[in-house]
Amino acid sequence: MTRHETVPDRMPRKEGLALWFEDAGRCALRHERLPAGCDGEVLVRTLFSGISRGTEALVFNGRVPESEYGRMRAPHQVGQFPFPVKYGYAAVGLVEEGLQSLVGRTVFCLHPHQDCFHVPASMAHPLPEVLPPARAILAANMETALNVVWDASIQPGDRVAVFGAGVVGLLAAYLASRIIGTDVAIADIEPERAGAARALGLCFVRPEKAPKDCDVLINASASSEALATALDHAGFEARIVEASWYGERHVEIPLGGAFHAKRLSIVSSQVATLPPGRRARWNAPRRMAKALELLADDRLDHLISGETAFRTIAVDYADIIGSPDTLCHRIRY
Repeated sequence: MTRHETVPDRMPRKEGLALWFEDAGRCALRHERLPAGCDGEVLVRTLFSGISRGTEALVFNGRVPESEYGRMRAPHQVGQFPFPVKYGYAAVGLVEEGLQSLVGRTVFCLHPHQDCFHVPASMAHPLPEVLPPARAILAANMETALNVVWDASIQPGDRVAVFGAGVVGLLAAYLASRIIGTDVAIADIEPERAGAARALGLCFVRPEKAPKDCDVLINASASSEALATALDHAGFEARIVEASWYGERHVEIPLGGAFHAKRLSIVSSQVATLPPGRRARWNAPRRMAKALELLADDRLDHLISGETAFRTIAVDYADIIGSPDTLCHRIRY
């Protein structure tokens, strides 16, 4: 049920402008009536939002499997898969109305690309004072990477290989490299990704050159070939974390060879659920607060590969999504 359906009797206070995916490969900006906020909500004026290329490309191209329509819904999504749908989950803005303790604060929200919106105050996460709002668009990706590292159970001294130097892969490798004594390499078939990796202090290699006998391997490439390479480079009783989401694609996993002899484990990681070992003490707000805190490093600006004005985003979106050079693309409002 949309906000329009839940409060039809309220007169709108403002008009918002939002990005909608209208059909496969086609999007547009739509004017929307913005109802007055309910008790417990805040009004956020967006400063920046981030395009999460991997997931948004699947949505934009209509590749979300019907079986995943419910699980793939983003917070504050409007519309139904496949189309039309308002999607996205990386907005940073200024609270203008609502809970007094948040008014005037800059916050991160899991919200689609829209210039102003209402959200429950509990879903407006204040930025640490040291975090620039323009970088905070990485918060959802950092939250995912943190969950991946938890699922990977990386320990001090481990040899770690991460396949896929997209934003989540780079962030997961960055977090792993900060665990004392770890040896971390990140692998990708695109040599252009080496610059961002090295800016974060990471060792960049081609997939076939990844270290052998790794203790932990993470696949964040959405490539079954990379997963096969990870299996080949795993040490005895190593843990392989599959952090990719393949949408409608079917993948083959080579479970012959030494897979059983080496007693390998393949585990999934998905940010919608906290790892079992964390659920007793952690919840989503605590995890998000930690993700925001972890973005304080200025080097992480290298993960933002471009910026586009919101007023032109509908024209530019397809090229941004389609470019292999895109990491996280920032929209300025």
